[in-house]
Amino acid sequence: MYRSTQATEHKTVIKLGGSLLERLTPDFFKGIHQMIESGKKVIIVHGGGPAINRKLKEAQIETTVVNGLRVTPAEAIEIVQTTLIGSVNPWIVHQLEQAAIQAVGLNGFDGGLMKASFLDQATYGYVGKIDDVNPALLALLEGTVPVISCIGRTNDGQALNINADTAAEKIAAAIGADELLFVTDTPGIKVNGETVTTTHPHEINGWISDGTIYGGMIPKVQAAAGCLEADIPTVRIVNEMLEGTTILKEVVVK
Repeated sequence: MYRSTQATEHKTVIKLGGSLLERLTPDFFKGIHQMIESGKKVIIVHGGGPAINRKLKEAQIETTVVNGLRVTPAEAIEIVQTTLIGSVNPWIVHQLEQAAIQAVGLNGFDGGLMKASFLDQATYGYVGKIDDVNPALLALLEGTVPVISCIGRTNDGQALNINADTAAEKIAAAIGADELLFVTDTPGIKVNGETVTTTHPHEINGWISDGTIYGGMIPKVQAAAGCLEADIPTVRIVNEMLEGTTILKEVVVK
């Protein structure tokens, strides 16, 4: 349903975790510039957890996390929306422009980029699941890096908080991306304190079941598996040095 028919240049989707953003250095953004210079089309999808946490604390609104997703009550969704779109997104765009990269900030309201519906309002509040992505909008931005805030919209115009890992998965599938990088504050999947360099969905499901993988890593690995099912060739969970875990569709022979 999502996949674009346009498949000419190498397309890379980079998901930037909110907890990592505040420590990214100019060298990281220069690395993105090098990717573009090598002929890759780059699309960035971002979260903004720490910034949202600060704003919610200022407003004395408490939220919890269930299954790796931020429960977003009615009184919190406007703060989430304004923080992601009005604060975090412009900061990323500015950093890219400082690295001589032309960038434009987007969110789900722009050109019907991410149409969404409630995931489970009773459990998560104003958290959405993506029903449709408009890849044609991204295709129009030739020579520009789209920077996408994870705010979706319903058919009647309600803003919904979208998990950034899931959004990155759906956008990568929509444009027929060649690779998806989840850049986070941990160097990939850790098992018994050691980073796993290569794994596959069946092994990951076992680690989720036994509690080895938990919290915010769950939506990351589930999104990675979803991309493999959508025929995204390469999915990696890495740190800012791009070191971490590569997730493969086929079973790894040990």
